Amino acid sequence: MKVSARNAFPGKILEIKKGATTAHVVLDVQGLKVTASITNEAVDDLNLKVGDEATAIVKASDVLVAVK
Repeated sequence: MKVSARNAFPGKILEIKKGATTAHVVLDVQGLKVTASITNEAVDDLNLKVGDEATAIVKASDVLVAVK
C-alpha cells in the first residue's frame, strides 16, 4: 500500500474500545501510545485485533507544542 502522508509509524495494537459508532484504537509505537478514532465499521472491515501490527498514519496541517 502506498500513501501520500509522510508520517507513518508502525506499531502494535494495544487496545480497541468500541463506542456507539466510533472506536478508539490504541497503538504502541516504540513505547509511545498513539490513539486513532475510526468508525466501528472500519475496525470490522480491517479485521483489527489486539496484538495485530498496524501503522498509524498522521495527516495534519498543524502540530502544536505546549510547555508548562
